Amino acid sequence: MSNPSEAELIHIFKGIPFTTRSSPELLKSLDTFDAREDDVLLVSYPKSGTHWLAGVITKLYNTQVTLTSPIEFGDISKLEELNKLSSKRIIPTHLNYKMLPPNFKNKKCKMIYIVRNPKDTAVSMYHYYRDNPNLPTIDTWTAFFDLFLKGDVVCGSWFDHFLSWEEHENDKNILFLFYEDMKKDLPKVVKDMSLFLGLNISDDDIQDICKKCSFSEMKRDTEKENSNPSHTVCALTSNRKLIFRKGTVGDWKNHFTPKQNLRFEEIFNEKMKLSKM
Repeated sequence: MSNPSEAELIHIFKGIPFTTRSSPELLKSLDTFDAREDDVLLVSYPKSGTHWLAGVITKLYNTQVTLTSPIEFGDISKLEELNKLSSKRIIPTHLNYKMLPPNFKNKKCKMIYIVRNPKDTAVSMYHYYRDNPNLPTIDTWTAFFDLFLKGDVVCGSWFDHFLSWEEHENDKNILFLFYEDMKKDLPKVVKDMSLFLGLNISDDDIQDICKKCSFSEMKRDTEKENSNPSHTVCALTSNRKLIFRKGTVGDWKNHFTPKQNLRFEEIFNEKMKLSKM
């Protein structure tokens, strides 16, 4: 059986590559999506720790919450499905700020944006592409590295995505988190999240949540799951082993050549010159 062509797997919407699992009809209809004031958005560029973050946030609530698959994945029936949910909705998304349904902004819904070192993000995304039949075949790390720097990957340029959100980092309804901080001091990050969400959680409960949400625990649990991929944070694969790979900080050093690192640094410094990063 031949591999599906890139045209069968990817389409461009507003200049950004999306997989064909995000239908153009759905993407067009997002502008009219009816957000609710108690919706919580989990925002990230792909492979930045969304699944881990989702695992933590669902354990913070002792009321009924529903974690959906990313709002941009599916066809037009997705919006109907979301409207029918009666419980509090936790909605992941990989959309940049400009493409976010306006209603989320108007209603000042709480949003948590998680960011990860883009070098590690690139490596994680490379492995995800390589082993995922729903994404175009990429043969080598060198080929993927070039595509990543050009923004010719799903969800477009990491730099554009990050900068579109960083512009709003001081908005009171947006919390910025770093993946590396979660690795270094998860209890502190969980405490920050609970305060941001207005939840009263004891230190003992925070320790308990952190134990259940360690990377290794969640990797083990996710690989045991046999759930429907259309109802998971990662709607692009049914292979649970692809969702949590290594989760290490600094794995890029095992992939980047010195020349690639230099090139990445140059582009990073140029594109991010006005950023606090």
